[in-house]
Amino acid sequence: MALPLNLANAPGGAGPDVEEIELQIFLEALRRIDERDYGTFARGVLRRRIAERMRAERSPTITALLDRILHDPDARARFVASMGGGHRALFHDPGFFAAFRSHVVPLLQTYAFVRIWLPGSGSGEDAYSLAALLDEAGLLERCVLYATSNAEESVAIARAGSYAVSSRGALAASASAAGLERGLDAIATVKGTTAIFRPSLRENLMFARHDIANDASINEFHAIVARGVVPNYNGETQYRIHRLFYESLGRLGFLCLGKGEQLDGTVHEGAYRRVVPDHAIYRRMR
Repeated sequence: MALPLNLANAPGGAGPDVEEIELQIFLEALRRIDERDYGTFARGVLRRRIAERMRAERSPTITALLDRILHDPDARARFVASMGGGHRALFHDPGFFAAFRSHVVPLLQTYAFVRIWLPGSGSGEDAYSLAALLDEAGLLERCVLYATSNAEESVAIARAGSYAVSSRGALAASASAAGLERGLDAIATVKGTTAIFRPSLRENLMFARHDIANDASINEFHAIVARGVVPNYNGETQYRIHRLFYESLGRLGFLCLGKGEQLDGTVHEGAYRRVVPDHAIYRRMR
Protein backbone atom coordinates (compact mmCIF):
# COMPACT_ATOMS: atom_id res chain seq x y z
CA MET A 1 0.00 0.00 0.00
CA ALA A 2 1.37 3.40 -0.94
CA LEU A 3 2.31 5.69 1.91
CA PRO A 4 2.02 9.24 0.53
CA LEU A 5 4.45 11.54 2.24
CA ASN A 6 4.35 15.29 1.95
CA LEU A 7 7.41 16.85 3.48
CA ALA A 8 7.30 20.05 1.47
CA ASN A 9 8.21 22.08 4.55
CA ALA A 10 11.11 19.85 5.52
CA PRO A 11 14.58 20.76 4.30
CA GLY A 12 15.66 19.09 1.09
CA GLY A 13 12.40 17.18 0.43
CA ALA A 14 12.83 14.65 -2.37
CA GLY A 15 10.29 13.57 -4.98
CA PRO A 16 7.22 11.63 -3.85
CA ASP A 17 8.41 8.24 -5.19
CA VAL A 18 11.75 8.51 -3.38
CA GLU A 19 10.02 9.66 -0.18
CA GLU A 20 7.72 6.67 -0.28
CA ILE A 21 10.65 4.28 -0.60
CA GLU A 22 12.52 6.08 2.17
CA LEU A 23 9.52 5.91 4.47
CA GLN A 24 9.06 2.17 3.89
CA ILE A 25 12.73 1.56 4.68
CA PHE A 26 12.52 3.88 7.71
CA LEU A 27 9.55 2.00 9.23
CA GLU A 28 11.05 -1.41 8.55
CA ALA A 29 14.36 -0.40 10.15
CA LEU A 30 12.60 0.81 13.29
CA ARG A 31 10.68 -2.46 13.49
CA ARG A 32 13.96 -4.37 13.35
CA ILE A 33 16.03 -2.35 15.80
CA ASP A 34 13.39 -1.60 18.45
CA GLU A 35 10.48 -3.89 17.57
CA ARG A 36 8.27 -0.83 17.25
CA ASP A 37 5.54 -0.73 14.62
CA TYR A 38 4.71 2.86 13.74
CA GLY A 39 2.50 1.70 10.88
CA THR A 40 -0.49 1.96 13.24
CA PHE A 41 -0.16 5.75 13.31
CA ALA A 42 -2.31 7.96 11.13
CA ARG A 43 -0.29 8.83 8.05
CA GLY A 44 -0.63 12.57 8.59
CA VAL A 45 0.68 12.26 12.16
CA LEU A 46 3.55 10.06 11.03
CA ARG A 47 4.54 12.44 8.23
CA ARG A 48 4.37 15.46 10.54
CA ARG A 49 6.45 13.96 13.31
CA ILE A 50 9.12 12.67 10.94
CA ALA A 51 9.33 16.12 9.35
CA GLU A 52 9.64 17.70 12.81
CA ARG A 53 12.49 15.38 13.71
CA MET A 54 14.20 16.05 10.37
CA ARG A 55 14.22 19.76 11.15
CA ALA A 56 15.30 19.26 14.76
CA GLU A 57 18.11 16.86 13.84
CA ARG A 58 19.10 18.91 10.78
CA SER A 59 18.61 15.90 8.52
CA PRO A 60 17.88 16.84 4.89
CA THR A 61 16.19 13.53 4.03
CA ILE A 62 14.36 10.67 5.74
CA THR A 63 17.35 8.47 4.96
CA ALA A 64 19.67 10.92 6.71
CA LEU A 65 17.39 10.93 9.74
CA LEU A 66 17.38 7.13 9.78
CA ASP A 67 21.18 7.06 9.59
CA ARG A 68 21.37 9.31 12.63
CA ILE A 69 18.79 7.28 14.55
CA LEU A 70 20.64 4.04 13.80
CA HIS A 71 24.02 5.33 14.95
CA ASP A 72 23.18 7.90 17.63
CA PRO A 73 21.34 6.47 20.67
CA ASP A 74 20.38 9.96 21.86
CA ALA A 75 18.81 10.80 18.49
CA ARG A 76 16.94 7.51 18.60
CA ALA A 77 15.66 8.30 22.10
CA ARG A 78 14.48 11.73 20.97
CA PHE A 79 12.58 10.24 18.03
CA VAL A 80 10.97 7.52 20.12
CA ALA A 81 9.92 10.07 22.75
CA SER A 82 8.34 12.25 20.07
CA MET A 83 6.31 9.28 18.87
CA GLY A 84 5.32 8.45 22.44
CA GLY A 85 3.23 11.59 22.73
CA GLY A 86 5.90 14.16 23.35
CA HIS A 87 5.41 17.11 25.66
CA ARG A 88 2.32 19.18 26.34
CA ALA A 89 1.75 22.10 28.69
CA LEU A 90 0.79 21.43 32.28
CA PHE A 91 -2.96 21.99 32.78
CA HIS A 92 -3.35 22.08 29.00
CA ASP A 93 -6.90 23.21 28.17
CA PRO A 94 -7.65 24.16 31.79
CA GLY A 95 -11.39 24.18 31.07
CA PHE A 96 -11.25 20.40 30.81
CA PHE A 97 -9.83 20.06 34.31
CA ALA A 98 -12.43 22.46 35.69
CA ALA A 99 -15.18 20.39 34.05
CA PHE A 100 -13.65 17.15 35.35
CA ARG A 101 -13.62 18.55 38.87
CA SER A 102 -17.22 19.77 38.67
CA HIS A 103 -18.84 16.81 36.90
CA VAL A 104 -16.64 13.76 37.51
CA VAL A 105 -14.87 14.15 40.85
CA PRO A 106 -18.07 14.32 42.97
CA LEU A 107 -19.15 10.95 41.56
CA LEU A 108 -15.71 9.40 41.94
CA GLN A 109 -15.79 10.43 45.60
CA THR A 110 -18.59 7.93 46.18
CA TYR A 111 -16.18 5.04 45.62
CA ALA A 112 -13.97 3.59 48.34
CA PHE A 113 -11.06 3.34 45.90
CA VAL A 114 -10.59 4.80 42.42
CA ARG A 115 -8.45 3.68 39.48
CA ILE A 116 -7.79 6.13 36.64
CA TRP A 117 -5.93 5.35 33.42
CA LEU A 118 -4.16 7.91 31.26
CA PRO A 119 -3.13 5.92 28.14
CA GLY A 120 -0.78 7.52 25.63
CA SER A 121 0.14 10.04 28.30
CA GLY A 122 3.43 11.05 26.70
CA SER A 123 5.69 12.74 29.25
CA GLY A 124 3.04 12.66 31.98
CA GLU A 125 1.94 16.28 32.21
CA ASP A 126 -1.75 15.36 32.29
CA ALA A 127 -1.11 12.80 35.03
CA TYR A 128 0.47 15.35 37.36
CA SER A 129 -2.13 17.99 36.53
CA LEU A 130 -4.92 15.56 37.34
CA ALA A 131 -3.17 14.38 40.51
CA ALA A 132 -2.98 17.98 41.74
CA LEU A 133 -6.70 18.39 41.09
CA LEU A 134 -7.59 15.17 42.91
CA ASP A 135 -5.31 16.02 45.81
CA GLU A 136 -7.03 19.35 46.38
CA ALA A 137 -10.40 17.57 46.26
CA GLY A 138 -9.21 15.16 48.97
CA LEU A 139 -9.51 12.17 46.64
CA LEU A 140 -5.92 11.43 45.62
CA GLU A 141 -5.17 9.32 48.70
CA ARG A 142 -7.89 6.90 47.55
CA CYS A 143 -6.70 6.85 43.92
CA VAL A 144 -4.13 5.21 41.75
CA LEU A 145 -3.41 6.92 38.44
CA TYR A 146 -1.88 4.66 35.78
CA ALA A 147 -0.09 6.79 33.18
CA THR A 148 1.21 4.81 30.23
CA SER A 149 3.11 5.52 27.03
CA ASN A 150 4.36 3.39 24.17
CA ALA A 151 7.86 4.83 24.69
CA GLU A 152 10.04 4.00 27.69
CA GLU A 153 11.86 7.27 27.05
CA SER A 154 8.66 9.21 27.77
CA VAL A 155 7.96 7.09 30.84
CA ALA A 156 11.38 8.03 32.27
CA ILE A 157 10.63 11.73 31.84
CA ALA A 158 7.25 11.32 33.53
CA ARG A 159 8.71 9.49 36.51
CA ALA A 160 11.09 12.41 37.16
CA GLY A 161 8.18 14.84 37.52
CA SER A 162 10.23 17.81 36.33
CA TYR A 163 8.96 20.04 33.54
CA ALA A 164 9.96 23.19 31.71
CA VAL A 165 7.42 26.00 32.01
CA SER A 166 7.30 29.37 30.31
CA SER A 167 7.07 31.17 33.65
CA ARG A 168 5.75 30.75 37.17
CA GLY A 169 2.99 33.25 36.45
CA ALA A 170 1.80 31.39 33.35
CA LEU A 171 1.70 28.08 35.22
CA ALA A 172 -0.17 29.67 38.12
CA ALA A 173 -2.72 31.15 35.72
CA SER A 174 -3.33 27.78 34.05
CA ALA A 175 -3.67 26.01 37.40
CA SER A 176 -6.15 28.62 38.60
CA ALA A 177 -8.20 28.34 35.40
CA ALA A 178 -8.24 24.56 35.93
CA GLY A 179 -10.01 25.12 39.25
CA LEU A 180 -7.12 24.80 41.70
CA GLU A 181 -7.56 27.15 44.61
CA ARG A 182 -4.26 26.51 46.38
CA GLY A 183 -1.09 28.20 45.26
CA LEU A 184 1.62 26.50 43.22
CA ASP A 185 3.74 25.85 46.30
CA ALA A 186 1.20 23.24 47.42
CA ILE A 187 1.86 21.07 44.38
CA ALA A 188 5.29 21.92 42.98
CA THR A 189 8.57 23.72 43.48
CA VAL A 190 9.05 26.27 40.72
CA LYS A 191 12.54 27.60 40.11
CA GLY A 192 12.97 29.83 37.11
CA THR A 193 11.42 27.94 34.20
CA THR A 194 11.39 24.50 35.86
CA ALA A 195 8.53 23.02 37.87
CA ILE A 196 9.20 19.94 40.00
CA PHE A 197 6.13 18.26 41.44
CA ARG A 198 6.11 17.37 45.11
CA PRO A 199 6.80 13.73 46.07
CA SER A 200 3.40 13.50 47.79
CA LEU A 201 1.71 13.81 44.38
CA ARG A 202 3.90 11.12 42.85
CA GLU A 203 3.05 8.47 45.46
CA ASN A 204 -0.23 7.59 43.77
CA LEU A 205 1.09 7.74 40.21
CA MET A 206 2.22 4.64 38.35
CA PHE A 207 4.13 5.10 35.10
CA ALA A 208 4.68 2.22 32.70
CA ARG A 209 5.13 1.37 29.04
CA HIS A 210 1.98 0.20 27.27
CA ASP A 211 1.10 0.30 23.59
CA ILE A 212 -2.63 0.91 23.18
CA ALA A 213 -2.36 -0.04 19.50
CA ASN A 214 -1.29 -3.60 20.31
CA ASP A 215 -1.40 -4.42 24.04
CA ALA A 216 -4.30 -5.78 26.06
CA SER A 217 -6.19 -4.08 28.89
CA ILE A 218 -4.23 -3.63 32.09
CA ASN A 219 -7.13 -3.30 34.57
CA GLU A 220 -10.70 -2.13 35.04
CA PHE A 221 -10.96 1.61 35.63
CA HIS A 222 -13.39 4.16 37.00
CA ALA A 223 -12.14 6.76 34.53
CA ILE A 224 -9.98 6.86 31.41
CA VAL A 225 -8.44 10.18 30.36
CA ALA A 226 -7.12 9.98 26.80
CA ARG A 227 -7.07 13.49 25.40
CA GLY A 228 -5.77 13.78 21.86
CA VAL A 229 -4.64 10.16 21.80
CA VAL A 230 -7.01 8.33 19.45
CA PRO A 231 -6.61 10.71 16.45
CA ASN A 232 -2.91 9.84 16.29
CA TYR A 233 -3.78 6.40 14.87
CA ASN A 234 -5.22 5.08 11.64
CA GLY A 235 -8.85 4.05 11.31
CA GLU A 236 -8.37 0.34 11.95
CA THR A 237 -6.29 1.03 15.04
CA GLN A 238 -8.80 3.60 16.32
CA TYR A 239 -11.46 0.87 16.19
CA ARG A 240 -9.27 -1.37 18.32
CA ILE A 241 -8.46 1.42 20.80
CA HIS A 242 -12.12 2.29 21.37
CA ARG A 243 -12.87 -1.37 21.99
CA LEU A 244 -9.94 -1.48 24.45
CA PHE A 245 -11.29 1.57 26.29
CA TYR A 246 -14.76 0.03 26.52
CA GLU A 247 -13.38 -3.24 27.87
CA SER A 248 -11.18 -1.38 30.37
CA LEU A 249 -13.92 0.88 31.74
CA GLY A 250 -16.28 -0.30 34.45
CA ARG A 251 -20.00 0.35 34.11
CA LEU A 252 -20.76 3.99 35.00
CA GLY A 253 -17.10 4.82 34.44
CA PHE A 254 -16.00 7.98 32.64
CA LEU A 255 -14.23 8.28 29.29
CA CYS A 256 -12.57 11.64 28.70
CA LEU A 257 -11.38 12.49 25.20
CA GLY A 258 -9.73 15.57 23.71
CA LYS A 259 -11.18 18.76 22.34
CA GLY A 260 -13.04 18.11 19.09
CA GLU A 261 -13.18 14.34 19.64
CA GLN A 262 -16.46 12.45 19.90
CA LEU A 263 -17.82 8.92 20.05
CA ASP A 264 -20.25 9.29 17.14
CA GLY A 265 -19.62 6.46 14.70
CA THR A 266 -17.40 4.46 17.04
CA VAL A 267 -18.00 0.81 17.83
CA HIS A 268 -19.57 1.39 21.26
CA GLU A 269 -21.13 4.83 20.90
CA GLY A 270 -24.53 3.55 22.09
CA ALA A 271 -23.06 2.44 25.40
CA TYR A 272 -22.10 5.97 26.46
CA ARG A 273 -23.87 9.16 27.47
CA ARG A 274 -22.20 12.54 27.15
CA VAL A 275 -22.23 14.28 30.53
CA VAL A 276 -20.55 17.61 29.73
CA PRO A 277 -21.85 19.52 26.68
CA ASP A 278 -18.70 21.59 26.10
CA HIS A 279 -16.15 18.83 26.69
CA ALA A 280 -15.77 15.27 25.44
CA ILE A 281 -16.57 13.65 28.79
CA TYR A 282 -18.72 10.53 28.51
CA ARG A 283 -20.11 7.99 30.95
CA ARG A 284 -20.43 4.31 30.16
CA MET A 285 -24.06 3.37 30.84
CA ARG A 286 -23.97 -0.29 29.78
